[in-house]
Amino acid sequence: MASVELSICVGSSCHLKGSRDVIEKAREEIIRLGLQNEVTLKAAFCLGQCGHDGVSVKVGEKVVPGVKPETVSKLFEDQVLPLLGK
Repeated sequence: MASVELSICVGSSCHLKGSRDVIEKAREEIIRLGLQNEVTLKAAFCLGQCGHDGVSVKVGEKVVPGVKPETVSKLFEDQVLPLLGK
């Protein structure tokens, strides 16, 4: 079974841009999609993308800047599910 590590930046800039809300939405999405055994959710410090609007998220080895609570579902659809072969 494939698995994906999802690291959400909690550094100063991303914290101020709502990383806590992005983490909560990611948790909800993992449960909604039944991915508890396939996605590992972690906090990360600065991912070097502070100039973007929104929070930086590392999906596997790819950093996706500019994630907001309202775009977490799309992040899963576009980035996470394909890595899981879904």
